[in-house]
Amino acid sequence: MNAHNAYAKQAEQYKKNQIETARPEEILIMLYEGAIRFLLVAKKGISENDLAKANTNLIKAQHIIREFMDSLDMEIGGEMAMNLYNLYEYLHHRLVQANIKKDVSMVDEVLDHLRSLKGTWEEAIRIAQKERAETIHDSDSPLRA
Repeated sequence: MNAHNAYAKQAEQYKKNQIETARPEEILIMLYEGAIRFLLVAKKGISENDLAKANTNLIKAQHIIREFMDSLDMEIGGEMAMNLYNLYEYLHHRLVQANIKKDVSMVDEVLDHLRSLKGTWEEAIRIAQKERAETIHDSDSPLRA
């Protein structure tokens, strides 16, 4: 095994360990990052007229968006989950159309939405972590009369 293959294998194992030990919110952010990365590669494929590269990466991003759709709990999430589902469905449709038409502007539209959603989730995660930390801190301190 040459050095490149050994490093690639180590990197793959590191990534696998990172995913297996990640909390659900970390996995969510990794998925957004993956979809964004795939769309950037797809855009490059379109601009280079490498249709196989564009197709492969658009489909990878579509799979992530389908996973987002499938993971929504409509019972618990109610109207917000339904709104997210509808947005994801729209983004998925736009990627299918972008793949058929090899349209970079459609990819850019989805990228904008994914970046915005990722930022929103990151902020929600920060707020939840802060609230958890405050709750733990408050429960550690003795009650005062």
